[in-house]
Amino acid sequence: MMGTWDESYRAQAEMAFRRAETTDSDFAHISAESFNRQFESHRAVWAIGPFQRDPAMTFRKPGSWLDPLGIGWTSGAVWNPTLIERDDRLFMFYRCGPRKESLSSRIGLAIYDGTAWEDFSGNPVIYPVTSTEVLSCEDPKLYRSNDLYYLFYQGIYPLPPEARTLVAEELFSQDIGCDIHLAVSRDLVHWERVGSVVPHEISRYWAKAAVIPRNAHGEAVRIGGKFLMFLSEGCGHQQYLGYSRDLVDWDFRPQAFLPTPRDWRQIHEVACAVIDERSRPGQLILDVFYRTAHQQLAAGQVRYDVTDPTRPQESSLGGTLAWGGLMQYQGNWLYAQGWDAPPGEQSLYFYRAPVEMA
Repeated sequence: MMGTWDESYRAQAEMAFRRAETTDSDFAHISAESFNRQFESHRAVWAIGPFQRDPAMTFRKPGSWLDPLGIGWTSGAVWNPTLIERDDRLFMFYRCGPRKESLSSRIGLAIYDGTAWEDFSGNPVIYPVTSTEVLSCEDPKLYRSNDLYYLFYQGIYPLPPEARTLVAEELFSQDIGCDIHLAVSRDLVHWERVGSVVPHEISRYWAKAAVIPRNAHGEAVRIGGKFLMFLSEGCGHQQYLGYSRDLVDWDFRPQAFLPTPRDWRQIHEVACAVIDERSRPGQLILDVFYRTAHQQLAAGQVRYDVTDPTRPQESSLGGTLAWGGLMQYQGNWLYAQGWDAPPGEQSLYFYRAPVEMA
């Protein structure tokens, strides 16, 4: 399934776009505000939050882009961004598609100078160019290490018939696959694609998402001398940990790192991993999307000792589901999400929480 773009893929990309224009996802109506309200009940003192919306930072996408594939693609929603600060500016990479939580997504860039947002004139920065992302490029996660930036994202593609027969019982959808892709940059503008980072014998043709512990400034943090990647959705319903020295080449091993807490019914996905050396020294916190015993969708946080990221110490109600990670900005924790924008409005709302020092 690897390879560069071929004109024969155009029909598949166009079909994904037409399908996305008219189809609502099961998760299309979830709300960041509702997850923020869950902090109000029995929040642990170590948890990050609760968060309040900051209307002054709202990003409004000015219009649609000229789609490089030329299939008539237009956007109707923006969501699931990732943020990092560089040279006193915020760089935000965000998912953009016809409808919330739809296929046929692209990844765009916007830059905040402290007073206003500017959408990057070269958008989209990531769009389908290979066979393992022909249907969609989704959910960017950004990490800095030394002088380089590492952008992980999900590529969606049609499964070949032999894969459907082999692993259909393991898939969340029996006709599409999901790979984790990587692109690398020195300036956050020009990107070199590396390709898929999780082998299909590990992913079973479905792996989400590249959750790597990062600090309050967006830097990937080594644990035990190596970078870790938590794979929580897919992989034949088996949790995996990835190990890397350079964020490019990964060794994946089956490892249960998050058993379902007693009052949780089902874990859907780990959203992000946070290590804050100043206000929570010695702690690693996972922000998790799950379903309660009463079948309600919820967000929670799970605390680990940073020396043992496989053994949770405690869980707490309330979470952000900040798929792109939490960061500190102007004395506050910060993340953004577009779920609560009205239909047809391409906006990302920003949420802040004070940094509580230990």
